[in-house]
Amino acid sequence: MKVNSDEILIYRLLATAITAIALFSNCAYAQEKSIVVLSTTSTEQSGLFRFMLPIFKMKTGIDVKVVAVGTGQALDIGRRGDADVVFVHDKPAEEKFVADGYATKRNEVMYNDFVLIGPKADPAKIAGGKDIKVAFQKIASAQAPFVSRGDKSGTHAAELRYWKDSGVAVAPTLSWYKETGSGMGPALNTAFAMNGYILADRATWLSFKNRGDLTILVQGDPKLFNQYGVMLVNPAKFPHVKKAEGQAFIDWITSKNGQDVIASYQIDGEQLFFPNAKK
Repeated sequence: MKVNSDEILIYRLLATAITAIALFSNCAYAQEKSIVVLSTTSTEQSGLFRFMLPIFKMKTGIDVKVVAVGTGQALDIGRRGDADVVFVHDKPAEEKFVADGYATKRNEVMYNDFVLIGPKADPAKIAGGKDIKVAFQKIASAQAPFVSRGDKSGTHAAELRYWKDSGVAVAPTLSWYKETGSGMGPALNTAFAMNGYILADRATWLSFKNRGDLTILVQGDPKLFNQYGVMLVNPAKFPHVKKAEGQAFIDWITSKNGQDVIASYQIDGEQLFFPNAKK
């Protein structure tokens, strides 16, 4: 088939256009910015990230890939340098993470509280109490079913502190004490199935739909305060950490704009997290 000069020109123009598009796409892909943030299941399952991260990306162009695990596991992964930012809620463990050189600074971001959930029938008779120590003692005395996350999360660490303060030694061998080794949502589902007691962060509880006969029985004790902190994994120890992008996330989430976004996140008109970053 004979091809005339006009057809050759068209083919050359098409080839040039396709090449330009490919080069533009490769350039855009190369310039795409992203970070990996290790965080707790509570921030993910409460819906906070789904609400907050699109706003952050719109402001900065940085995509955030969240790995939601218990705080203990998040810190362990951070110690291997397999993320850029850690955003968790176990202050003593976070301070040790910094002291051991895995991060250079811990930044406070927001807080909420823990609540003690249980069946409305309340066999341990703890409803309406404000002392978590007394409530745990009554649950142990009644040998009422209690579900523990058992996953070294921030919530699990808090629960173990409350048992210790109560003078109660707990172990999976106890007939009434059940460890799930799971996140907050699955643990709440287990409590629903067992009609048992469970310690939960308020944000996940508010977003949890499978409540059945469960309700908040104990709240308001100052010991139930639940602080969240964020840290950049130390780029001096792990040179591959995306220092600029990770710090941009921390700077934004602790800025007025980021703090206002956190405060505006609600479920059924109830605020889930309360910003308290210190500048």
